[in-house]
Amino acid sequence: METLRCGWCEKDDLYRKYHDEEWGKPVYDDETIFEFLVLESFQAGLSWYTILKKRENFSEAFDRFNFKKIAIYSEDKVEDLMENTGIIRNRLKILATINNAQKFQDVQKEFGTFSKYIWGFVDGKPIDNQPKSLKEVPATTEISDALSKDLKKRGFKFLGSTVVYAHMQATGMVNDHVVDCHCRVRK
Repeated sequence: METLRCGWCEKDDLYRKYHDEEWGKPVYDDETIFEFLVLESFQAGLSWYTILKKRENFSEAFDRFNFKKIAIYSEDKVEDLMENTGIIRNRLKILATINNAQKFQDVQKEFGTFSKYIWGFVDGKPIDNQPKSLKEVPATTEISDALSKDLKKRGFKFLGSTVVYAHMQATGMVNDHVVDCHCRVRK
């Protein structure tokens, strides 16, 4: 019997593995949430597949997404990253990652955890959209608009509403698995 999945992930095994094991599963730990913020911000203007192929390179280059280390990166480290062919070498996105690591810690100080802050936008539980097809999956929502606006107000960069909605999908804040996908959690 064929395993039914969301149509976007049929490209290859890397995409299928990500879809089956990670995408849409609720994430509450700050470290993983930060990793996805970094990856999604680098994805802006590019395909997610490009980022997924370079994910391990990003992890190595950015100290396993350790936001405390990233927050104090020097100009020398920025130059090293600009020379790293394994990642997306965009100075503005690299500088945004450093900035966002600093702002991430500010949010932690205010809310106790970044998770508590970000999940507060969906009342602490995933929104289950139950799309019948990929055409029904939005690129943004009122919630991603509000979250993006609040992040910008707090000084975050490269986290527009489309990037934020992709982050919400990746970390399970919304369940956008199509209704016949085997990953859909049935109640």
